[in-house]
Amino acid sequence: MKIGFIGLGNVGGKLSGSLVRNGLDVVAHDLDAALVAQKVADGAVAGQGPAQMMRDCDVVITCLPSPAASAAVVEQMLPEVRAGKIWIEMSTTDATEIRRLADLVAAAGGRAVDCPVSGGCHRADTGNISIYAGCDRATFDRVLPVLTHMGRRILHVGEIGTASTLKVMTNYLATANLLTLCEALTVMKASGVDLALTYEAIAMSSGNSFVHETESQLILSGSRDVNFTMDLVQKDIGLFQKLADDAGVPLEISPLMIRMMTDGQARYGTRAQSDRMIERLEGATGLSVLADGFPQELVDDEPEDRGYEVVRRH
Repeated sequence: MKIGFIGLGNVGGKLSGSLVRNGLDVVAHDLDAALVAQKVADGAVAGQGPAQMMRDCDVVITCLPSPAASAAVVEQMLPEVRAGKIWIEMSTTDATEIRRLADLVAAAGGRAVDCPVSGGCHRADTGNISIYAGCDRATFDRVLPVLTHMGRRILHVGEIGTASTLKVMTNYLATANLLTLCEALTVMKASGVDLALTYEAIAMSSGNSFVHETESQLILSGSRDVNFTMDLVQKDIGLFQKLADDAGVPLEISPLMIRMMTDGQARYGTRAQSDRMIERLEGATGLSVLADGFPQELVDDEPEDRGYEVVRRH
């Protein structure tokens, strides 16, 4: 199976890297020629653009920064879609938009998979990230061998759009956790509690979380570079708010989070790293929320292994 991969940024570069590293036949494309050159050096073939890649590949994967970017790429691919072709969308996007684009692909004879990932760039780099896949079962069975080279846990979620809906929900929860951790760490610092001790106390408690075990380390080390920028956070929590609005659910925490992230962007830049939200509290209190012994970057220490389908409870 020949696999096209479009979008070689923070996440896409790592996901495509897992395919190349495991010996799959990969054609890579990005607007940044340097990113393509690196993938070619690793063993991929340079793609000439979306249309050529859909024409020559069995599967084309997109991992792009916005719904508009995905739409533009799909429009270029559509003339080359025919029976047997599959488009896998691994971007975090709007469920309504992914359904619209999937319908266009289906009308041309192809199949689409709504396929966002979750778990952080460090896990994408080792093929240990989690993957949601929305599509019919037959299409899922065709793409599962490809997905198991990029992710450890793969969940078939049913119809297209469900995966994107679940993904923006998980990113909403992660953002809420990040903001509360910023407050918790700052209050402990102000109360005179050692922050390395605080980290361990949270990690062994009911307050523990994936976000704490990853992003708290980068906050405390001073790195504050989780490879996820504030504009991407705003996109995701905005999509979650849209889901709530469309469903008539009156949220209270979500609008506050959006206002807080907007303030963070105004202070530090639209594309500032999301972990820099701690600096709002450092500035307000004059405190330094730092501790010795924490890493400057996250490294996934789980050995790489072939992924598998997660079977949901019935």
